[in-house]
Amino acid sequence: MSEWLVLLIAMAAACGVVLVVTLFSQRRREGTPGVAEEADETPDVLEYMTMMVGVVYAIVLGLAIAGVWEARSSAQDEVRREAQALYEVTRRAEVYPADFRERLGNDIDAYVSYVVHQEWPRMIDGEKVPARGSELLGTVRSDIARRVPVGELEAQAYQPMLDQISVADDVRNARVANAGATLPGVVWFGLIGGALVTVGLIFTMHIGRSHRELLLAGLFSALIAFLLFLVWDFDAPFGRSGSESADAFRRLFPAAAGPGG
Repeated sequence: MSEWLVLLIAMAAACGVVLVVTLFSQRRREGTPGVAEEADETPDVLEYMTMMVGVVYAIVLGLAIAGVWEARSSAQDEVRREAQALYEVTRRAEVYPADFRERLGNDIDAYVSYVVHQEWPRMIDGEKVPARGSELLGTVRSDIARRVPVGELEAQAYQPMLDQISVADDVRNARVANAGATLPGVVWFGLIGGALVTVGLIFTMHIGRSHRELLLAGLFSALIAFLLFLVWDFDAPFGRSGSESADAFRRLFPAAAGPGG
């Protein structure tokens, strides 16, 4: 299911529930003698509590959005570092003979192709990432480590190439470790429970006496649903669908990471 469809369904459902409950409560008050007159006034302490709950929940929701956004940004930086490190290896290998460059390039392309087409779907689905990727990266490391430098240019490029492979390996391990959800279950319990309490408190204000109140109630509930959707979507550092988060590999290795790679 598309993320946009999920968002539309969530917002429409939240708005619909609030409007239905509001209209039902309004008709119930109108049909009960004495309740309509009692509903005209809202105690000041209730208005204060509703405001404070809304403020506290807004702070918590804002912190949650900031946290998952920072985790996603960090994950994207790690992907760019990994792809850039491998790209630097291919550039520095230009001082080596053609047969070595071809073998090294093929091994790097094999690793990139496996990462984009095999690892990324598993990461997005929350499945365990196999060790095959580490083995392919180890092959690239062995290609460089076992090649004795010949001449000054190869000697100067040798250690920086190994350093870049070490960077790629470290970043890869961090990427695999951080592929899961960012927020624990207890935080989601607080976010969803807080949303229900915050939206539920608007009914204590006896809304529904005008079309403007109904409109604002619906928009408020839709906004809460939209913000929770943002947290849910960003809670997956590498996305919920597709593999757009692997674009750094596609830009630097189009042949290996492309559709036919």
